[in-house]
Amino acid sequence: MQGVLYAAVAAAFVLGLFFVDSYRRRGSHRSSAGARQREIDSLAEIEKSEDFAQSARRVAEAEAVSIRQLAQTEADAHRRAAEAEAEALRRAAQSDAASATSAAQAIRDQAKTDAAGLIAEAKRTAEAEVARLTDELRDTERELATRDVRLDETQAKLDAQAARLEAEAADLDRAVRQLTERRRELDLLDDQTTVRLAEIDEREANQIREVERVAGLTAEEAKAELITAVEASARRDAAVLVRTIETEARAEGTERARAVVAEAVQRVASEQTTETVVSVLHLPGDEMKGRIIGREGRNIRAFEAVTGVNVIIDDTPEAVLLSCFDPVRREVGRLTLEKLIVDGRIHPHRIEEIYENSKAEVDELCLRAARDALAEVGVSDLDEHLLPTLGRLKYRTSYGQNVLGHLIETAHIAGVMAAELGLEPTLIKRCAFLHDIGKALTHEVEGSHAIIGAELLRKYGESEAVAHAVEAHHARRESLETYVKRLARIEEIANAKPGVEKVFAMQSGREVRVMVQPSEIDDLAAQVIAREIAKQIEDELTYPGQIRVTVVRESRATEVAH
Repeated sequence: MQGVLYAAVAAAFVLGLFFVDSYRRRGSHRSSAGARQREIDSLAEIEKSEDFAQSARRVAEAEAVSIRQLAQTEADAHRRAAEAEAEALRRAAQSDAASATSAAQAIRDQAKTDAAGLIAEAKRTAEAEVARLTDELRDTERELATRDVRLDETQAKLDAQAARLEAEAADLDRAVRQLTERRRELDLLDDQTTVRLAEIDEREANQIREVERVAGLTAEEAKAELITAVEASARRDAAVLVRTIETEARAEGTERARAVVAEAVQRVASEQTTETVVSVLHLPGDEMKGRIIGREGRNIRAFEAVTGVNVIIDDTPEAVLLSCFDPVRREVGRLTLEKLIVDGRIHPHRIEEIYENSKAEVDELCLRAARDALAEVGVSDLDEHLLPTLGRLKYRTSYGQNVLGHLIETAHIAGVMAAELGLEPTLIKRCAFLHDIGKALTHEVEGSHAIIGAELLRKYGESEAVAHAVEAHHARRESLETYVKRLARIEEIANAKPGVEKVFAMQSGREVRVMVQPSEIDDLAAQVIAREIAKQIEDELTYPGQIRVTVVRESRATEVAH
């Protein structure tokens, strides 16, 4: 009994501890965010404790009926408290369960809404994909139908072609049979012809032998005599014809050349100037000479140092002379001094300032002159880097004529002559217009203006034809070795002709005198020899200008008086 009592007291003590722990946990976790879950855990523990208490009570009642009355009051009190606490926990758990149920329902509703949207989107996507596949299927069907039609047409064409080929093959077979028959006939005719030709050859041989017997010459000797006679007759006739044609052509060519040159000169008027290295600048008064000289000559020294132009002040009234071999520099100096006189302020700093302005002005004038010249001549596509050099020729003179004017005049004359001769004038005018461009640089670069101009044009992309024309328009010089070799070859060519007695090269190889034997060479043969020598020289040698070939046939009669 005492053990049963101890067991009941222990059970009641444990139950009280659970109640106290439940109240403590409930009070400390109500204000926290995770109170609901902990209350549910406490309720479960309380339920487990209650079951345990009831089991213990049943055991105690079974074993200790005698002490039930003693513990009834305390047990009832504890049971009521536990039931009240359990009821409170159940209500809290039910409230939390209802909230969880509401949240779960909201989640289920949202999930249903999202699922409905996804289903609708998937349905739309599927419908679009079905439409696309349907369109592709229709396109494929149409393409297949078109291919079927094309295949049918191709098959029909192939059938027609096969029928045509069969017909052509039948025609070819017939033609082959006909050709075979014709070939047999031709073979028979060939055999007959061979026999006939053999008979003819035999007869011809008999006739030749008879002619040789009668004439006393072989066939080869007779043929050689005939060829020699025909060749001599042909040479004489050709020489007469050539001499007549050359005489007529020379007369007509001379008249034609005179007409072309006269026409070109008449249609182009040139302006002549006097070549000089001095410019005259007129002054408003003689007192200006002193201002130009400046104090102790500082102004004139500064002017000459900056411009590179010499100022000559003499007794000429109201005038000074500007001297410089470079015409462009002289023009810049003239403009500078002219502006200084107009401005009135003449001192070294002002001289430098006016010089720069005048230099820019002259450069602009050169560009304008070059563009005007190109427009007047009709030459286009010239590199812009060549324009300043070309424009500087406006201030350059040569042999009494302005060089830029000379280029314009030459281009016009060349164009007129090309048109008269039926040639394309564009390239010829371009070559003539640029042929003296190197004269703008002869005082800066050493060498011939033709070579300088050609190198300048090649540098800026001008065609080789134009550059070569510029380079060769003064090509009249050659080395001594080449000159000697050319003269020796000319004499060899002339001496190789039959009947030639002596050869003389005259006028530096521009004329060749050929002396022939009058007993062997007649007048017509002399004409033939002159033409053959001239033709061989043209084919083998390179030379400037032309070479005149003169064949001299001199007959002399000598008698001695006793």
